[in-house]
Amino acid sequence: MKVILNKDLSPLGEEGDVKDVAKGYARNFLFPRGIALPYNDRTIKLFESRREEIEARKAEKRNDAAGLKEKLESLNLEITMPAGANGKLYGAVTGQTVMDELAKNGFQIERKRIELAGSSFKNVGKYKVIIKLYESAAAEITINVLGQEVKTETKTTSATRPGRRRRDFESRDRPGERTEEGKAEEARPAAAEASGPSVEALPSDSATGSAEAGSAEPAGLPQ
Repeated sequence: MKVILNKDLSPLGEEGDVKDVAKGYARNFLFPRGIALPYNDRTIKLFESRREEIEARKAEKRNDAAGLKEKLESLNLEITMPAGANGKLYGAVTGQTVMDELAKNGFQIERKRIELAGSSFKNVGKYKVIIKLYESAAAEITINVLGQEVKTETKTTSATRPGRRRRDFESRDRPGERTEEGKAEEARPAAAEASGPSVEALPSDSATGSAEAGSAEPAGLPQ
């Protein structure tokens, strides 16, 4: 269905433009928000009476766009991103990145007005970016993407970590963490006990007999 735009709506059109849109889009979005009006004899007369006013506003917008174009194209924009030694970025420069950088420099530009070749930049270098302003006016700016090298730390293996040898020695004294040497030392007394007492430790027969004889009471002594 045909509608007349009551407000600017990018990329559909400008105020006063006649557009052909889907009925659902018009009834559910454009009409409730006052962005457009149905195209009929009444609205045609209404906009004809506002023609001079609308054209004056458009002329003002063209002048503003021309001034903004000049300022943007004189801008030296640099974006620094983490990158490898080969210049490949860890991430990418997108339209959102450019919009944020422009905002830092005092330019409030909608994301949808920023066009990047290939949708993003993934390497360091200089790139051209197109910024749509008003009607056919557009600014072409140069962006210098710089790389910030990220240094990676060398991981230390467990074999070379300080204190490894110390922990190995300490583990010998910990319950349940016996080393092979500790096990061998514990096995020696057990082996000795299994083989029985040594000969030197046993008392001699003569000594036993003498002890028993000396302890007996003499025969024939009066009671």
